[in-house]
Amino acid sequence: MRAVIQRVESAAVSVDGSVVGRISGGFLVLLGIGSDDTERDCEKLSRKMIDLRIFADDEGKTNLSLKDVGGELLIISQFTLYADCHKGNRPNFLKAKEPAEAQRLYELFCELCGREVPIVERGIFGAEMRVELVNDGPFTIVLECNDCEISS
Repeated sequence: MRAVIQRVESAAVSVDGSVVGRISGGFLVLLGIGSDDTERDCEKLSRKMIDLRIFADDEGKTNLSLKDVGGELLIISQFTLYADCHKGNRPNFLKAKEPAEAQRLYELFCELCGREVPIVERGIFGAEMRVELVNDGPFTIVLECNDCEISS
């Protein structure tokens, strides 16, 4: 499981010209689900992401988490994070989870995040989407599930 996490002042996603998700500040998350990913990976990655301390405290140090600042989430499914471009110039996506199971894990990931963060907006799984954002920093982090250790 891979997530591109962008700290944003605002973000929105539209489908067919209509806004389907919008946040005023927090994280825009592009979420890729790989062929070997499981429910446990959803748990590990969601907890790691929510606990990331990448917001400034009163001294200007990146020391506060999304929960600490009352941040919001906009989570967009992004199978292209599993593009394999090693051979030729046309990517293949064989390392991405098949769509039905990827959608189930995407929904689970969003649900897990919603247990910790009051506002979780989403794109529409499998739709052509337009994403707008104002990146704060800019501050962008790429997390992979195998990078995620959970603190007890």
